[in-house]
Amino acid sequence: MKKILISTIAISALLFTASCETDFDNDVKDVQITNGEADFSKYISLGNSLTSGYRDNALYIDGQNESYPSIIAGQMKLAGGGEFIQPLMADNNGGLLLGSTVIQATKLYIKSFTNGSPDVVNVSAAPTTNIANKITGNLNNFGVPGAKSYHLIAPGYGNIAGVATGMANPYYVRFSTSATSTVVSDAAAQNPTFYSLWIGNNDVLGYATSGGTNSQTVGGVTTYTPAVNQTGNLNPTTYGSSDISDPNVVAGSIKTIIETMKAAGATKGVIANIPYVTSVPQFTTVPYNPLTPAALGSNITALNTSLYGPLKQALTAFGAGDRINLLSATSSNPVLIKDVSLTNLSAQLTAALTPSVGLATATALGQIFGQARQSTDQDYILLTTRAVIGSAVTGAPTGINVYGISYPLENQHVLTKTEAAAVKTATDAYNASIRSLADAYGLAFVDTNAKMIELNGQSGISFDGVKYTAKYVTGGAFSLDGVHLTGRGYAVVANEFIKAINAKYKSTLPQVNPNNYSGIKFP
Repeated sequence: MKKILISTIAISALLFTASCETDFDNDVKDVQITNGEADFSKYISLGNSLTSGYRDNALYIDGQNESYPSIIAGQMKLAGGGEFIQPLMADNNGGLLLGSTVIQATKLYIKSFTNGSPDVVNVSAAPTTNIANKITGNLNNFGVPGAKSYHLIAPGYGNIAGVATGMANPYYVRFSTSATSTVVSDAAAQNPTFYSLWIGNNDVLGYATSGGTNSQTVGGVTTYTPAVNQTGNLNPTTYGSSDISDPNVVAGSIKTIIETMKAAGATKGVIANIPYVTSVPQFTTVPYNPLTPAALGSNITALNTSLYGPLKQALTAFGAGDRINLLSATSSNPVLIKDVSLTNLSAQLTAALTPSVGLATATALGQIFGQARQSTDQDYILLTTRAVIGSAVTGAPTGINVYGISYPLENQHVLTKTEAAAVKTATDAYNASIRSLADAYGLAFVDTNAKMIELNGQSGISFDGVKYTAKYVTGGAFSLDGVHLTGRGYAVVANEFIKAINAKYKSTLPQVNPNNYSGIKFP
């Protein structure tokens, strides 16, 4: 089926705003382009997937060429900047190979639409990027998908022998200079004159996108355990993959990166804080109350009589009646979720329900609903959970085997209000340190958190009459994974970096027009 790139005209038709307001600060025709007090001849970027150009849940050539550092470097060339070389993938499908084994899937695309919702699937193609094929020589983009702050200073993070055990990163393996090198030491070895640093997102993102869980797959069976808020633990080698990093670890890692770049001669640069992860489509697309009366139909009465009513009565007796309310026949209803922060009332429910339904059924109900409640507007149902709601639960008793309706969504399906609060607290601590370090080292500072909040607002951001928002698919800024940006989204970010650089170093780098970059491809 023919694919077309959504154009400026198409976006305008979908999301047109009558306002002529724009986020551009200047007209290039009226400005003499200079480097000011900065030297852009050897620009190096450091960071994670957001720096690499990752989008649609994969890294691929077209995305890399529209990474925000690549966009910035293009403007720096107008003021004495040099070439900007990236560790390009082998194709435009994404995915990774370790030998003949696929270790990273291909990118996402919209296959079709069903009832107005996009059917997003992986491209049906074999990855061709083998991580054993080393990239050597000059390099400018040191964005490593999946990297947390402390990974950039960790020896062995690019050792291919550690990939299978999760001790090394396959993307960094491709361009690490040795089995013991660090990302920042390799970057410093390029003799940078200017650098950008955007790191810390993954120190909370993994926790958020996993619903606050760590997972382990053995023999094809995946089990989930609660992830840990590691605040107070200064040893990141003991962290689980989705744990929240201690703020002092994040601050210390970033300081080490800055000191390493300074020692290499790069005393000028730009550093960005991290956005609240709950401002991106991964967390804002699926409402907490998606169960409409039309969708539930005649099941509402039956569910209230056989399940919600008895549970409400029993929980009320234990002082927890607010966990579950009867389903409404006139308004949208919240989904059932498991909240591991709740007191487990399994034993109490089993004892209370045994006289009416028998021990076996009461035991099952107690186990299933001991930490269950209905979601609230302070919970975040993950984008990936959309396909789970309404699906059958394998092995659950008949009548209480539909996720979100008669069976609680699991911990990994939802970021609860308690978990979201932990993410926000950590993010605020990281951002305070990032701003402090920017001031202490005289670096330009980018408030990407504020920009993402603006993007997530009802008004969004406008460029030349085109409105961008954080709305999934149609908002224009975010790619199909709901976390990473499109080319247009990365252009918005690049402009924020450019504005900060100009303000700090008296340069006059021109901003770019996001409308000239790529967005979502529609079938």
